[in-house]
Amino acid sequence: MTARGRWGDPRDAAARLPSTPGRRRRRRAGTLPPVAAAILAVTSCGPAPTPDPDGAPDRVAAAVAGERWRPLMRVVVDRLRLSPGERVFGAGDPDLFPELPGVLAAIVEDAGGSYVGTLGPAGPLGGPGEPEFVEAARGLDRSGLRELLRDVPVGVMLPGSGGADPSYAAMVDLLREGLGSHRTVHFHWGGAYAIEDLSVPVGAEAVAAPTGDARADTVYRRAILELDYDALAARQRAFETAARAGEIRVTTPSGTDIRFRIGDRPVSLQNGDASAERAAAARILIDREIEFPVGALRVAPLEGTVRGVIAFPRSRWDEREVENLALTFEAGRITRIEATSGADAVRAELAAAGEAPQAFRELAVGFNPLLAVPEREPWLPYFGYGAGVVRLSLGDNSELGGTVGGWYVKWVFFLDATLDIDGHVWVEGGRLLP
Repeated sequence: MTARGRWGDPRDAAARLPSTPGRRRRRRAGTLPPVAAAILAVTSCGPAPTPDPDGAPDRVAAAVAGERWRPLMRVVVDRLRLSPGERVFGAGDPDLFPELPGVLAAIVEDAGGSYVGTLGPAGPLGGPGEPEFVEAARGLDRSGLRELLRDVPVGVMLPGSGGADPSYAAMVDLLREGLGSHRTVHFHWGGAYAIEDLSVPVGAEAVAAPTGDARADTVYRRAILELDYDALAARQRAFETAARAGEIRVTTPSGTDIRFRIGDRPVSLQNGDASAERAAAARILIDREIEFPVGALRVAPLEGTVRGVIAFPRSRWDEREVENLALTFEAGRITRIEATSGADAVRAELAAAGEAPQAFRELAVGFNPLLAVPEREPWLPYFGYGAGVVRLSLGDNSELGGTVGGWYVKWVFFLDATLDIDGHVWVEGGRLLP
């Protein structure tokens, strides 16, 4: 399946997966629901709260839930490397994890920062913060929040926040301006996808939907708390060095065979470095937006070097199913569209979106070993940030430093891809090699 969305990265996405089995079935998925995760209840696999002697079980439950968040938020704040007094705000949903802003605020203060408040879709939420900031934020639209947040360089995007929220959008506006140490952490705790067939690419529409799958909760916690961040960063840097010097080739058993070079294009390493130093040195927007869990390497190839075929055994275009689609690229543009059925749907979607979808957008490769697609009862964790997942996409790559503009993005995960650089294999059949 494939996806399109207004934002360049699928961080606010939910899966839309076919209900019929693929033609080249390799493994059957487990019980993960076919709609993807954006918000997962961390209390679902925690201990049951002890009855409160004063008749306040909600207070006890909140305390238990807060303690479960604390070690994860400590990792996030540690990776921010806050300077003394550096101001931090949170963006979240008032109906999700009400204990979380208090946990985040306490850890920010312990780290020497200053927590100014939490902003929801309709304005500031209650809880910790600077009274002056909270009052100033009331009633502000995106433009007003943008000016207010100029003096707040750090945003932590909590579960439930998304691109449609004025505070989130205002911070992204500031990141686009490239303001010094302005940066965000995306702690969205989502993006879990069911798999019917590893040979069929997985995609998602750019919307959020809850799931509550306990497996994802456990995997994401482990991927944040147990990851060797230095080792992951070193491996990504080694890949970047090799990629700059050679030609990248991606193939799949279903017929994908595409090549390109990246030259001196910016390479975004989602390795958990959310420091002010990184933000100040960033060449592109997404190096100021740091994801947790971490793991993806992203780059927009030199458009003129992209040539070959991307094959989709089954996909969805213009809200219609398409079978055995092959897109041929020359110099980064689609030159041929072939399918056994549904080619007209592909042409209709591309025509409706203008020039951007005619262009190859980006390569993304997952490096996090704790987010890899499991061999037994496979499912796709966290937006493909896991080791061995390859994402190829079409459309606007401006946030990656490319030359293709517009609003359209269509991205897709390949779970059985092989990737080599000048013949040296890095990913084989969906597995990142040692």
